[in-house]
Amino acid sequence: MRVNLLNSILFMSLFMISGCKDKEQAQMPLPLVGASKAVKRNVPFVVEVPAKITGSLEIQIRAQVGGILKSRVFQEGQYIKEGEKLFEIDPEPYKAALTRAQGTLAQAESELRRTTRDYERMKKLFNDGAVSQKDHDDALSAYERANANMKVAEGSLHEAEINLGYTEVKAPISGIVSKEAQSIGNLVSPAGLLTSMVQICPLYVNFSISGSVWSAMNKNYRDGKIKLSKTGSYGVEVIMQDGSVYPKTGKIIFVDSSEDSQTSSVSIKAEIPNDKNQKLLLPGQFVRVRLLGAEYRNATVIPQSAMISTPAGYVVYVVKEDSIVEVRPVKAEIVEDKVIVNSGLNEGEVVVSEGIIKARPGQPVNAVLKSENQNNERN
Repeated sequence: MRVNLLNSILFMSLFMISGCKDKEQAQMPLPLVGASKAVKRNVPFVVEVPAKITGSLEIQIRAQVGGILKSRVFQEGQYIKEGEKLFEIDPEPYKAALTRAQGTLAQAESELRRTTRDYERMKKLFNDGAVSQKDHDDALSAYERANANMKVAEGSLHEAEINLGYTEVKAPISGIVSKEAQSIGNLVSPAGLLTSMVQICPLYVNFSISGSVWSAMNKNYRDGKIKLSKTGSYGVEVIMQDGSVYPKTGKIIFVDSSEDSQTSSVSIKAEIPNDKNQKLLLPGQFVRVRLLGAEYRNATVIPQSAMISTPAGYVVYVVKEDSIVEVRPVKAEIVEDKVIVNSGLNEGEVVVSEGIIKARPGQPVNAVLKSENQNNERN
């Protein structure tokens, strides 16, 4: 009897302990997670990549005639207008050459006048039968030779004038002139480098976009997912080295016809307006550019924090009406801090966006909805 009584007491104790544990488990709170609704909205389409500034035209200034460099009439780094004088090569030898050419031309003109008179006289006599055919032909040949010599002399004079003009080296474009390559007093040869110039009004910005991103941009545009602004093209915003934004927006003027096989990218050039005295941007600088003017229309959007990357692709944790967590594979694009879901999720569905580590597929959660104008708790 005593043994049975002890067994009964032990059984009752175990039953009570077990009942308490079940009650405690039943009263344990559900994991608390933050959640967000999938919403439809227009999302700006933004691509930001590194870029390099170049001048819209970069040229070398070379001597077109040889001689002693007599003067330099600009400050290095100065903005020079087209046609302004940069250098002067000693013009005296070319002045002498011009004088000789003028004298040669005067001689040729005199000879042409004489042979013209002789030929006109000989032609009249030949028509009257007073001279032979040979005399007529000799006068004609002399006239033709003098006429040819006249043209040679005219060409020599023109060449001498050109060479004399080349002794003044003028700016072929408007832009910033670089350092001198030759010092005053040096003997420069024809085609010798004197300096260089870069045109900064406007500037060019060169950059590349991943081939896959460029293809996706074009595909989404053709499919109507991306719409451009009224201009029908992308604007280009320059982000300078200090993080500030250049005040003027540029436009794309060139897209390469093929993808670079080594970098898997597409080369693009944009034109940026620039003032001649503005030095916020200079050729050679490295900056970042951002494409503007496009947006995803009526896209299904969730926070980026709700996205889970797996070897099989992207998934999200969907909180169903009964608060059970469901793993849902989705096809999506990440745009800054947002995710645009192309398939796998509908507008209004709720996804776990905070505390994902506490959620378990197939288990209920206590989801606090975090969205615009909402902060409701789902149980």
